[in-house]
Amino acid sequence: MKQTLLDTNFIITCVKQKIDSFEEIPLMGIQILIPKQVIAEIKNLKNKNSGLALKLLEKNKFKKIDIGKGHVDKRIIKYAKENPKLIIATLDKEIKKKIKNNKLIIRGKKRLEVV
Repeated sequence: MKQTLLDTNFIITCVKQKIDSFEEIPLMGIQILIPKQVIAEIKNLKNKNSGLALKLLEKNKFKKIDIGKGHVDKRIIKYAKENPKLIIATLDKEIKKKIKNNKLIIRGKKRLEVV
């Protein structure tokens, strides 16, 4: 089964744009991985979208992984390079530029697409 790692901005943007990514991604045949460090980042945001994102993360049971200590984006890049088949769900230009993995993006503010 394919797997995707979700980063903070992807989760928050899906919540903002009312995209039910936690429902759609499994329907695409992709297992969701959430780094514990991303959950910690969302907890630190303290806004209405982060609160809703945390509720959605608690409601749905995803595989939580540990990508190590340090800056979260750098750890995601390192983890992606170590796992080339992993799909990275991100909107971060820096991460997109530095990895060769497939990416899960939001197309037209409503649709999820693997590119």
